[in-house]
Amino acid sequence: MATETETLALNGTNHAPDQRKYLYLAGVNVMHSIAPPMHNYIAQTLGLPWHFINQECPTVDSVMELFRAPTFAGGVVTMPYKKTIIPFLDEVDDLVKMLGACNNVYLTKEGKLRGTNTDWRGIKGCLLSGTPGGENEGRGKPALIIGAGGASRAALYALFVDLECVEIYVVNRDAGEVEDLLEDSKAYALSEARQPKVRHVTAVEEVEGLQAPYYIVGTVPDFEAKTEEEITARRIIEGLLGKEEKGVLLDMCYKPRNTRILRLGREKGWKTVDGTGVIAHQIEEQWKLWAGAGEEDRKEVPKQKAWEILRKGAEESTAINF
Repeated sequence: MATETETLALNGTNHAPDQRKYLYLAGVNVMHSIAPPMHNYIAQTLGLPWHFINQECPTVDSVMELFRAPTFAGGVVTMPYKKTIIPFLDEVDDLVKMLGACNNVYLTKEGKLRGTNTDWRGIKGCLLSGTPGGENEGRGKPALIIGAGGASRAALYALFVDLECVEIYVVNRDAGEVEDLLEDSKAYALSEARQPKVRHVTAVEEVEGLQAPYYIVGTVPDFEAKTEEEITARRIIEGLLGKEEKGVLLDMCYKPRNTRILRLGREKGWKTVDGTGVIAHQIEEQWKLWAGAGEEDRKEVPKQKAWEILRKGAEESTAINF
């Protein structure tokens, strides 16, 4: 990736001055994000005149308008565009093709918009941060994903491929979304012998016969269960949390930071991790893609200080602590 003193090649032959200036968090309901101070500190440390902005985008077209501008330096894509943005990009890597979800967009040396997925790194890092000594205590045990939208793909990838969970339970009010997830999960197979085993848990009565999950990942917004489907899903989650063996519960939602699922998990004796950590565990890969951080003779991301800034922002934010 070109630095601020280099140029990007356009159409493979012509060159233009590097106009990159803005990094974006693009999506809906993003103004509460605590990421900008951390990313702006990283940019300053790396000697880049870039500014990170939380940008509310009502449509995927409005996202692409920002990303196609000559001032675009890099982007984080969040709900509800992790799936819908894919056909609008010039290129995507094999991980996006496999997961069907993109959360990070960067410029190639040829000036093309390329999509990847770094969410799984954040999920894996958060779950391991909750285990004794950071060891993978969930290997060979079941896991649970709450939700079946775009973020669930990265959760499934992290749980199956990296954390080696033997079976993945899914709790979701929309059966059609789970069917899509089950179909997509076939691409995660590592061999004929090692394929993801995904089970849609639809009834409270099923819980008694299930082995306790060790890892749980929430991938949906925080909400009060009201409909019959929502109430059933919540009761299933309560049943699984109530099993004797406890593990690590991560809720990717962090507005509020203390979600209903996290509160329930703590009441049941689980180690809980809030979603702000998902941001921190991705920054090294994100900045490597955006600016080549840590490659060749370029400065590395100041990880410790960046994490301190993020944690301070999480503690002080009135937008997520309520």
